[in-house]
Amino acid sequence: MNNYRDFENYLKQFPSKDGYFGQFGGAFLPPELEPAFKEADDAYEAICHSAQFINELRRIRKEFQGRPTPVYHCERLSKLFGNCQIYLKREDLNHTGAHKLNHCMGEGLLAKYMGKKKLIAETGAGQHGVAIATAAAYFGLECDVYMGEVDIAKQHPNVIRMKMLGANVIPVTHGLKTLKEAVDAAFEAYLKEYDHAIYCIGSALGPHPFPKMVRDFQSVIGIEAREQFLEMTGIMPDAVCACVGGGSNSLGMFTPFLSDPVDIYGIEPLGRGEKIGDHAATMKFGTKGRLHGFESYLLQDENGEPLPVYSIASGLDYPGVGPEHAYLRDTGRVNYETVSDEEAMEAFFLLCRYEGIIPAIESAHAVAYAIRYAKEHQSGSILACLSGRGDKDIDYVYENYGCGEQFKLDYEVK
Repeated sequence: MNNYRDFENYLKQFPSKDGYFGQFGGAFLPPELEPAFKEADDAYEAICHSAQFINELRRIRKEFQGRPTPVYHCERLSKLFGNCQIYLKREDLNHTGAHKLNHCMGEGLLAKYMGKKKLIAETGAGQHGVAIATAAAYFGLECDVYMGEVDIAKQHPNVIRMKMLGANVIPVTHGLKTLKEAVDAAFEAYLKEYDHAIYCIGSALGPHPFPKMVRDFQSVIGIEAREQFLEMTGIMPDAVCACVGGGSNSLGMFTPFLSDPVDIYGIEPLGRGEKIGDHAATMKFGTKGRLHGFESYLLQDENGEPLPVYSIASGLDYPGVGPEHAYLRDTGRVNYETVSDEEAMEAFFLLCRYEGIIPAIESAHAVAYAIRYAKEHQSGSILACLSGRGDKDIDYVYENYGCGEQFKLDYEVK
């Protein structure tokens, strides 16, 4: 719980007016895009304090998204590993099955306020794509979603969902054909269409004001979870954790706890191991650099070019991380750990078998760390963000892991 008292006024101080979290962030843009981003920043600053906008967003969250989502005590799973209690913030029960809709509905409402006609987005696992397609259908807007060919093949159910919702799913065929290339393609499209479209980035990264906007819209996760956990137990959790790709669900979970005496853990994908191209663990192996219009920690070569990355979770295989995460690491307020593919998949099946919940593979990384924490501490509590459900993953999981026969799943519940 390093220096938590230093964060009492954090949200009033960060980001700075030009979008910096310490030395990270900013907005490095082609000159022709600078007016478009200033327009978005001005519009957001105008409406984020508007009672009319806030009340409309609250109505949408309650009536359309089904919020608040519950905090759930994993009683059987907790008993397997000692007396440390594992809790989940159930973002898998948010409409569309993941946390992504929290900021997509906010961005869609912002687009309507600005008079835009189209939403442009990228997606990796497809959760953001489904959420932005849902927002576009709700608000009556056009929608283009860019997705790498590798992810299209891997996340077929979400591709179908996007198309059913009326979105144009545009395959990205260059490079590794995954999330980084999808972001590249979406930026290129926005460059041509910014006069009538808004770019709805899928995480708390990119040029200012996107990291701030996404964090603010996603903070509903932690605001609800903090209140719910206190109501359930009468005390704060000892620790909070969430998976980290770009950083949207994790910042949404962490931000309301920053000034509390709670240990906070961001969980990155170690993938197949520590070799270049086998992981996407930016905090463990990255260095400061610039990508997609912002400065943060990146996995990059000596020339500043992004390195190839990999994760079994398509939503985590990004060669950078949001600038706020970089700042929180450097201040020591948030600890960053890694979880391998195999550890995440074992947690995936344990949650299925002992709690009746099929998590997204991304979320299974957070569950895996919660289990590791419970084993190590043997007492206390940890609250993990279950950022999404695993419907999108079941075909891939069954094809590659069956029903988990390779893992030890036959524990005796005490």
